[in-house]
Amino acid sequence: MIDAPIADVTRQSLTSNLQNGERTVTELVAGIADDAQHLIRQQYQMLRAEVREDIRRTKSAIKYLGLGAAGMMVGALFLVVALPLFLNWMFVLPAFAGWAIIGALLLLLGVVGLFAGKHIFQKNNPLPDKTLNALEENLSWITNHRN
Repeated sequence: MIDAPIADVTRQSLTSNLQNGERTVTELVAGIADDAQHLIRQQYQMLRAEVREDIRRTKSAIKYLGLGAAGMMVGALFLVVALPLFLNWMFVLPAFAGWAIIGALLLLLGVVGLFAGKHIFQKNNPLPDKTLNALEENLSWITNHRN
């Protein structure tokens, strides 16, 4: 610290400010720090409340999406059941023919889907190759430079 004498005028102005009810610089800085902490706490609480509200809305949306998907699946099932009957009526086919045609089409669609999924899965490598290579490089560098 610098040992400089403080003039009596400066001392008098500092003490006179205290006597007049004014706050010192230390008190002002402490007040600002308290206000900043209070503000940060409020923002944290506001963030938590907002996240809770977003999660609540997401849960609600997921419920409705699930109900909608279930309804669509049941509707699609009824249409698939009605389609062979419609083919039999439209083209005056024997009773089994409509079912056989729709069954064959669905089987073909399933086989195509399986092969497409298998092809995509074979191209996909779930391991993080770049990260593993970098890790191997770092380990080999550490072992070579340790000796």
